[in-house]
Amino acid sequence: MDSMKNQYDCVVVGGGPAGATTAALVAEKGIQTLLVEREKMPRFHVGESLMPETYWSLERLGVLDKLQNGMFTKKNGVQFVNHEGKESQPFFFRDADDRECADTLHVQRGEFDKVLFDNASEKGATCFDQTRVLNITLNDSGLHQVTLRDREGHEVTVETKMVVDASGQQAMISSNMKTKEVDPHLKKAAIWTYFKDARRNSSSEPEVTAILHTNSKKCWFWYIPLSDDTVSVGVVSDNDYLLKGRGTPEQTFHDEWQQCVGIKNRLQDAKQVGKFHVAKEFSYKSRQVAGEGWVLVGDAYGFIDPIYSSGVFLALKSGEMAADAIIAGFENGDLSGEQLGSWREPFEAGVVWIRKLVDAFYTPEFSFGEFMKAYPQHRTNLTDLLVGKVFEGEPGRMFTDMDPWIASLGENSDETMTASVSS
Repeated sequence: MDSMKNQYDCVVVGGGPAGATTAALVAEKGIQTLLVEREKMPRFHVGESLMPETYWSLERLGVLDKLQNGMFTKKNGVQFVNHEGKESQPFFFRDADDRECADTLHVQRGEFDKVLFDNASEKGATCFDQTRVLNITLNDSGLHQVTLRDREGHEVTVETKMVVDASGQQAMISSNMKTKEVDPHLKKAAIWTYFKDARRNSSSEPEVTAILHTNSKKCWFWYIPLSDDTVSVGVVSDNDYLLKGRGTPEQTFHDEWQQCVGIKNRLQDAKQVGKFHVAKEFSYKSRQVAGEGWVLVGDAYGFIDPIYSSGVFLALKSGEMAADAIIAGFENGDLSGEQLGSWREPFEAGVVWIRKLVDAFYTPEFSFGEFMKAYPQHRTNLTDLLVGKVFEGEPGRMFTDMDPWIASLGENSDETMTASVSS
């Protein structure tokens, strides 16, 4: 392992997908790059279901062969199960797009992230895990300082021209600058764990991520088949409903499990392995993405919602786009906030369609099944969005029909309530 120096061109804080992507691409261009991760790699992380469009970032990084060697379960599509247990026809990605990226993976994030972390090292970055960032000092001019504690407990201050914050939900820079804002419309929480001997498709059947509603439709479950006969199962709802006045997370999980027909059927013979995990108010964004000699990527910049498995995809994409801005900045001698944040507008132009899909899912009266019956011509467009094709073509074309459809549902609900009150 390389020894740590006192000065680098670029310091990347956080060894997840966003940080490892940025570090790999920047280091590959000969820019002296330090990548630090506070946990020992591989480390546990949620977010096991990938979008197919991650293919292109992973191809650019040169890690596809390592990831597609059978160590992970293939993911062929997405299936929705309503509150009565009725299962939709799966949205198979290959039906909409038969390119090489059509099938993707369900991954154990520890192993997946380790591949990306090691790849950054192979591309020329100096990489250290078990290294905690104690402080980041950003200066208006000159070099920034990053104070670290290494795995032996020694403290060192590293000077750098460029800081990339990929610290995930810790969001070190935006938290310190108070630019991190929780989304007031998506104050959700999640409780999740893992099971063995849960229901799986046969080896001859395509494998999918399942999204299942509870009877009350106040919660939804994810169901992600992993390798080694393990399934990731999590329940998501409003933060207040899921975590306040409900007892322990284990009790709440089991209460909602009993209210979800699809989950009860799938876990009938399953055995829990591992502990329960809780995350809350994970939907947020920073008002500022970059400044003089610094930039935010991945979850350090923002996170929408776990519903469509967009987290890793957007982490990789933001890391890739930020890396290109950093490389151009070094080449042109311009590490201004304007240059380093130049990718934000095109990035957000794609993200907006995923956000609109999230809003549709959380609209109580809305049903994708009913909308597809009324507008079957949009099935391919919807599958494109589930794939992650939001940065090319016309990804938002179906919303010309979906937006007024959703608006009419609200109007009908208001009319029904008015009639009820009047009577």
